[in-house]
Amino acid sequence: MKVNVEVECSPEEARRFLGLPDVTRANEAYVDALTNAMQGTTNFDQLNELTKQVAPMGQMGLKLFQQFLENGVAMAMSGTGTKPKKGE
Repeated sequence: MKVNVEVECSPEEARRFLGLPDVTRANEAYVDALTNAMQGTTNFDQLNELTKQVAPMGQMGLKLFQQFLENGVAMAMSGTGTKPKKGE
């Protein structure tokens, strides 16, 4: 038997329901610091050095994040939230 449940809620409602902490202020501070740091970069080498300094897991973290974004875009472009199973 297969059961699907769809819940329509905002990200804020989902965060509260799941009991996750509100990291809005921390995220804003991180984005502001990153934006300010990037304003001084004028070439690829400077940008590469900057990413090594600010990325939590360095190069590996950036590759994982890039893969996460690419998978999200691929799912959004396909119009489904999951990959179709073989034969569907």
